Amino acid sequence: MACKTARLNRNLYIWAIIKIMQQTTEQYSRIISECRDLFSKKLQDYGAAWRVLRPSSITDQIFIKISRIRTLQMTDVKMIDESEESEFIAIVNYSIIALIQLEKGFSDQLNENPTEIMTLYDRFAGEAQALMLKKNHDYGEAWRDMRISSITDLIYQKVLRTKQIEDNAGKTIVSEGLDANYFDMLNYAVFCLIKFSEKPANI
Repeated sequence: MACKTARLNRNLYIWAIIKIMQQTTEQYSRIISECRDLFSKKLQDYGAAWRVLRPSSITDQIFIKISRIRTLQMTDVKMIDESEESEFIAIVNYSIIALIQLEKGFSDQLNENPTEIMTLYDRFAGEAQALMLKKNHDYGEAWRDMRISSITDLIYQKVLRTKQIEDNAGKTIVSEGLDANYFDMLNYAVFCLIKFSEKPANI
């Protein structure tokens, strides 16, 4: 009887884990779809002007965004009418831009094929999601028990590490490379956006 109960409890636990991972996958895909939609619209409006940016410049853009989020969280005073959510979306898209730049290199030629750019966007977003699922499997959705402010600090830490790696000309001894840090910042930003989406609407 005890064995049957233990087996039942184990099966219920496994079912619950599978259920919440399915939920995370659906939420992640929805957030990425929203980020992609904004990225695509800006690509139509401005073209790929960001192609002139070196990866270090994109890192600094992420640094500016995460610094503003931290300031908003600590002071709750806004002089510009942009929400934390919009800044996290920007971090997602800047992280993917950085990954594209690492692969293609920066360029002064702005006649990029939009279809190729969106294909790269989808590829890196897919790789980020695959990485997220692997880490979620190993860490058991631990991020769900974290505060948005704590995940914000993790992004801040990652961007500082990235700046240091860039200052070291990309050389590391034991640390992960630039791309790994961009993937992590992307996924942390998505986690924050998922958490915002789960907050009850103010009435």
